[in-house]
Amino acid sequence: MNSVNGTAVRSEHRTTLAAGRAPGLSRSELTALLRRTTADSDVWLPRLQLPDGDRRWWTQLSADERVDVWLLSWLPGQNTELHDHGSSAAAFSVVRGLLAEVRIDAGHRRVTVPRPAGSTVWLAPGVIHDMCGAGIGPAVSIHAYSPPLTRMTYYATDCTGLHTARTVQTNEPEQE
Repeated sequence: MNSVNGTAVRSEHRTTLAAGRAPGLSRSELTALLRRTTADSDVWLPRLQLPDGDRRWWTQLSADERVDVWLLSWLPGQNTELHDHGSSAAAFSVVRGLLAEVRIDAGHRRVTVPRPAGSTVWLAPGVIHDMCGAGIGPAVSIHAYSPPLTRMTYYATDCTGLHTARTVQTNEPEQE
């Protein structure tokens, strides 16, 4: 068991994924799983906590060899850094509040898109984005990664363009 912000999660399956990862879910399978999970508040609502401090809060809802699913909560202004999800496709649904998603366009400019409750978004492997709590109150989202998350690359931008800041091996939705 690992501890994610004080919540115990299973991660035994991670040791075998690097050598022979199971195939990931298709776009339609991943978004359908996410929609089923978000619709079943009996699964995620009893586990929901709000962030206590400067960092957003998260816990793993489920994991197998093909997908892992996470519940996250955000206070206004809490964000990730620009990042990708390595070789994993990702999808997220906003179930409460408002998030802002930032993507980098072809000219290396940041483009911000509001993601209100009810939004479901799919990201292909390698898509670079950032997320931020954007409403006046807390936001809650559910994220799924397929195959399960094992690596993330973080990016920085400056006047010369987009640059890799660091790459981390991880089985959680963010590393510092």
